[in-house]
Amino acid sequence: MVGDGHRPARKPLRDAQDEAGVPPGFWTGRGLAALGLAAGDVVTERQAELLLGEGRHPDADRIERELLDAGRSPAKARRATVLGRPIEHNKSPRTENAKERSPWLAMDLTFRAPSTVQIAWALLDDRIRRVLELCQDIARDKTLAWMEESVAEIRWGSGGKHRRPVRDGLIVAVFRHYESRAEKPLLHDHAVVSIRARRPDGTGTWGNWSADSMLTHIVVADTLFTLHFMEEVSARLGWAWEPREVTPGRRPVLEIAGIDQRLIGWQSTRRQQIADALPVLIADYEEAHGHQPGERAAKALDRQAADRTRPPKRKVPRSLSELREGWRQSAIRAFGACTVYRMAEKARAAAVAVWARVRPVVDIPLAAVATAAVVYVMRGAFKRHHLLAEARRHLAHILRGRPHEPGLDEQIVQTAVDGYTRPAGRTMMTADLRALYPNDLEDQAVIRPLTRARSASRYEKARLAAGALTARVNAVRRSHRIGFRSLPHTVAVPAGPPPRSRRDRGEARTGGAIRTAGRDHQEQTTDIATVEEARRAIEAAAAKLRDGIRERAVARGPRPQPAPAASTQQSAVQPRPGPHTPTGGVT
Repeated sequence: MVGDGHRPARKPLRDAQDEAGVPPGFWTGRGLAALGLAAGDVVTERQAELLLGEGRHPDADRIERELLDAGRSPAKARRATVLGRPIEHNKSPRTENAKERSPWLAMDLTFRAPSTVQIAWALLDDRIRRVLELCQDIARDKTLAWMEESVAEIRWGSGGKHRRPVRDGLIVAVFRHYESRAEKPLLHDHAVVSIRARRPDGTGTWGNWSADSMLTHIVVADTLFTLHFMEEVSARLGWAWEPREVTPGRRPVLEIAGIDQRLIGWQSTRRQQIADALPVLIADYEEAHGHQPGERAAKALDRQAADRTRPPKRKVPRSLSELREGWRQSAIRAFGACTVYRMAEKARAAAVAVWARVRPVVDIPLAAVATAAVVYVMRGAFKRHHLLAEARRHLAHILRGRPHEPGLDEQIVQTAVDGYTRPAGRTMMTADLRALYPNDLEDQAVIRPLTRARSASRYEKARLAAGALTARVNAVRRSHRIGFRSLPHTVAVPAGPPPRSRRDRGEARTGGAIRTAGRDHQEQTTDIATVEEARRAIEAAAAKLRDGIRERAVARGPRPQPAPAASTQQSAVQPRPGPHTPTGGVT
């Protein structure tokens, strides 16, 4: 509640927040109405202590006092202010599960933007700073609303066997911080979500929402926040986004195009501290186990390095204006004033180049194929939320900040589930290889990148697989346009009239530009044919066209021929364009 500082005893909370340079927290969420709170109200110290520390009504003092005045006993008056099960139950010696003796009353969800956003927010003028903070507010609120509607469910009964969506929504206290432990710019919000929620039984009783459902969808919520944040920044500032590889073989992250990459190293000093500590841990691991760490062990070592290099919290309070001035002077000393003051101009120029190079259109069938392939290679067996997270990453990389229609991510997931997956247990699914790789199970021409490159990371192999499948589907669509005969294995693509103009041919080559998710797409089935079969079909059509030309020439009779040229080679006879001669056919 006071940032990374410490509040002395008896110092008022608001004074401590002013000294720490952080704004006061505020309430949000649809569940506030049940407690008599409103969105935007300041979080007081007593409210946080009652709700987030004891699981009681945030206005429990007034309620308990009124009940005591009405003649209720102190025990009953206190019990009336408790939301759900009292924490005294957890602390009782009769509690069999030792894990329950420490009551868990809230979950902290942290929302933070990419590194280049932190740089622009810290170094540019106040107008851009306020716009970026507004983008963070909008993206955070949209993500929390999605979690209220689609993720949060309340549980009750033995082992939580009864589960239903929460009745009113979540109760969230938001606290904004401005810097990291390394005293570098780090705009981030702590959304402390109370675990208490009302049951949908109409009696007004309270319980706990399911923590495992919330934890399962953390990555999905993260991808949604990033997607919304990118769209807000592009719409309000005109900036575009481009991928940046942080660790070779790992997923790239999307950053604002045009911002000097050297500033990322200036802002992310913790990453360098962790990288400097890793070699010692890796050497100790190799000496103990006799081999290099795998992917999972490498992540564990990375966490150990982060813990060992974690600096202490700053104890000297500084306001946001003082922090921004210090950051600006530090960046100017390191990289020059031109790098800092021309940052917004370069970002706008880079956005023009990105929009000229990237087509922000979404092909749902191709997106479903790529999503299923990546998740299959990364996980083997997976669930729907894994596909949803990858679909949102796909949209972020394709659109680069351009807006997407609501529900487009769900359409991609449903297409992948219906066409390219099969059950793999009671709750899991996996990729249907016969749908993704028809006619390829013997020579494994497309599967080979998934299994041969053992030294490559899982994401690198997933990227190769998605690229190979995308090229294959595009080849199938080209073969369909020349009227190739149907084969047993088919894949669904958007239906449409045969292309006639050059623009139509370009749109058909990419599967059609799907610009609005609300448009109803009729689907037809086309064949999964190889490029060699398509080539044979093209040659057959060309031979048929030449035979027709020769027959018409014989039927018209002989014509006077010009004198032969002196050269021994003759050019091929081409039909002259006319009303009955095809000019766009195959030559």
